[in-house]
This record gives sequence, C-alpha cells and structure tokens, in this order.
Amino acid sequence: MSNIYQFEAELLEGETKALADYKGKVMLIVNTASKCGFTPQFAGLEKLYEKYKSQGLEVLGFPCNQFGGQDPGTNKEIGTFCQRNYGVSFPMFAKVDVKGPEAHVIFRYLTREAKGLLGSRNIKWNFTKFLVGRHGEVLERYAPTTKPEALEADIEKALAQK
Repeated sequence: MSNIYQFEAELLEGETKALADYKGKVMLIVNTASKCGFTPQFAGLEKLYEKYKSQGLEVLGFPCNQFGGQDPGTNKEIGTFCQRNYGVSFPMFAKVDVKGPEAHVIFRYLTREAKGLLGSRNIKWNFTKFLVGRHGEVLERYAPTTKPEALEADIEKALAQK
C-alpha cells in the first residue's frame, strides 16, 4: 500500500467518499469527539480549513467514541453539534474506531505510516492529527495536545510541494 488514495469511508450523511477524490490536495485527518476537553480544537481546525482550502487543504474529521465514550451521539447528532457549535464546514465522516481490531482501514494505514510517541502505533486519545501530502504520503503525526494553529508552518510547507 503506497498511499492513502486506495481507501474510502462513509460521510456523516451516509454517502461513501473515496479518498482518491482528494488526490493532489493536502489532507489533515483527525479523529474527533464532541464531548472531549480537546473538542474546542474544532474551531482551530475550521480556521485552518477556511484559510488554506483555496490552496488545496482538506481537513477530514472522523468521530470516534473509543476514548472515554466522548462521542456517543449518532452521526446526525455529531454533524449538528459540529455545525452549530463550531461552524464546521470541512468534511466529517461517519463514526469509526481508530484503534483495536475494528479500527477503520484508514487509521490502520495512518498509524503504520506515522508512529506516535516512543514508536507506538496506537492512537491514545481524541484529536490525534495526521498530515498527508499532495501525493498521498503521510508526512507527520501530531498529538492531541498539539493545537491546530501550531500546524500552520507544516501545512504551508506541504501546500508548497507540487
């Protein structure tokens, strides 16, 4: 598996979306939660999306309920919450597992390509972020504590790559 474009996932609305549709774009893929201490990061993610979308950035949110049961709602409830509270306009996908035997194939790929602290593959909490370059390669993995605005330099560097 050489890049992320071979995968697809279900959007919150139920439609299947191929990641190949984002070919040539920079992607910031994030496992999200609606009731987490890091939930306010939705605002920062939306700001990044608005600032860099015209240059080719796509932010992709994947809700997950595996960490403290912090996203228990339905896909519809999650979408309403994100829009109402944070004005989220970037694509949000259906709730997935990001670790364990039922982990979505996208997150199995991401964690294999970009290990965490001390070489760990596991995602440890909500709002772990993965930056994917224009050619589908995983460039960087960021901890949940890394605020979206701290990613700007890396995003600009990735956007500059052709």
